Amino acid sequence: MQSPTPSDASAHGRTREEEPLDVPLTDELAAVVAGARRRAVRDGDRQIDTAHLLHSLLETDPEVRDAFADGGQVAKLLGYLVQRSIGYGLQWQGAVEDSGAVPVVGGAPGWSPVAAAAMEAGAERAVLRGDGRARGVDVLAALADDGESRAVEVLGRAGVDVGQLRQRLH
Repeated sequence: MQSPTPSDASAHGRTREEEPLDVPLTDELAAVVAGARRRAVRDGDRQIDTAHLLHSLLETDPEVRDAFADGGQVAKLLGYLVQRSIGYGLQWQGAVEDSGAVPVVGGAPGWSPVAAAAMEAGAERAVLRGDGRARGVDVLAALADDGESRAVEVLGRAGVDVGQLRQRLH
């Protein structure tokens, strides 16, 4: 049964279809999701993947940027991610992201299974922290935990020590 009270998302002009799965979003994380969706459409991708999420997190969330060792890493990451549609990452276009870390299931429409799992894991991390809504760093931690995701591939190519990033986030 649905609550008669609108969720924060619908109260701010977002529809239920714009939220991944049943993950409650802060307004900041909803902006990240909207940015990732725009990027996926612009790149000609059918689904939001973990690289789209990483890109949007880096552009939108100062707490996410602060999780990296230095600003040079963030600039290099953004450089790789911007190049996605003009060369780097073209091998991903039109393909569903499947890292093998989670079973591929139907998932949420418009989301790669890995990206949907990262959103769910971010929400679980928030609950463990005592918060009902995931923040950007929760999703970043979940992205970093899947060693075979597109986001981790980008992190590695940009010279980020993913193991150290995980330690800082956990």
